[in-house]
Amino acid sequence: MPTRIPRILDNLAESMHTGRVTVIHGPRRVGKTNLVEHYLESVEGRILRAVGDDIIVRNLLSSQDRAKILSWATGYDVVFLDEAQRIPEVGWALKMLIDARPELRIIATGSASFQLAGTLGEPLTGRQTPLRLYPISVGELAASMNAYELRVGLPDMLVYGMYPQVRTAQTDTEKRGVLRELVSSYLLKDVLELERVKSARVLTDLLTLIALQLGSLVSLRELGQQVGLDVKTVARYLDLLEKAFVLVNLRGFSRNLRSEVTRNSKWYFYDVGIRNALIDNYSPVDSRVDAGALWENFIVMERMKALEYAGAPSTLRFWRSWSQQEIDLIEDRGGLLHAYEIKWNPRGKARLPKEFAEAYPGATYDVVTPESFLEFVTGATL
Repeated sequence: MPTRIPRILDNLAESMHTGRVTVIHGPRRVGKTNLVEHYLESVEGRILRAVGDDIIVRNLLSSQDRAKILSWATGYDVVFLDEAQRIPEVGWALKMLIDARPELRIIATGSASFQLAGTLGEPLTGRQTPLRLYPISVGELAASMNAYELRVGLPDMLVYGMYPQVRTAQTDTEKRGVLRELVSSYLLKDVLELERVKSARVLTDLLTLIALQLGSLVSLRELGQQVGLDVKTVARYLDLLEKAFVLVNLRGFSRNLRSEVTRNSKWYFYDVGIRNALIDNYSPVDSRVDAGALWENFIVMERMKALEYAGAPSTLRFWRSWSQQEIDLIEDRGGLLHAYEIKWNPRGKARLPKEFAEAYPGATYDVVTPESFLEFVTGATL
């Protein structure tokens, strides 16, 4: 495995537009800084690099002093602002720069979407190009691995996940060390620093409970009872964990049929390696009772990556009826419904549930297995 895995977003020049700020957000440690530095290696002109952790930079860009902010970037062709979420009201500073100098190429990165939305959203309305960088995708690995290698490597991906440092590590011991560091030092950093949360322990307990219910419907009331929180607080914490790129919420699909269950959600992890690290389970997939749930989480996230990187984001849902009929993944693309059953060990021929088929006669139906998953997660079936 190379020391650096090529990323789909490597050619940032395609996303750079005059009069707009390129904003790259995503989980910590997925390679946002590395992505920008790789792009900057081929850029001509003077580059101004700054980090939101720098108190001088933070004070300057949060001052709203237009003269000082414009003077700060004078003579530069490119501004790279890393960890932008650390700077209060940074959106107004970037707006001043891009309004005064539309030709200036500005790239800002951040790890906490809720904070970036608050500091960038309003000032840069119509002036930003948002990009999301995920952990490594199967589509990115496919650039240097063939179909056979990807299928053989699939069990390792389900155990250790897709973070760049994990995928370039040489041994299982190294992979576990990377995941331990991510969980202990980075996973909750943004939430704890930027929001009022009772304790890291409560968040970790909440995440562990969700990890143990992977692939199942999650009741906020039951979670609250187990961690000693009221339903509103549980909902708030889960929302923060979603905005901090730790969890993804998959809601129930319905077009107002009384037979469909939509109250509860399914929660998945941005990365299955993080999930396994939280419960300290690195057992081989073939010996695990949760292999099906891991496979479901993995496929949902890989599909999400493929859709977003292809510029074809879709509304992803699951479907379930009160009679316990269920479909793992529903995509609503342009009004057309595509139903997918996600099976690690498929037995027999899967069939579209009768209730769903009768309610949505135009929907397509496919089964995603380890043998058929590659086209599905590399964007070939968009």
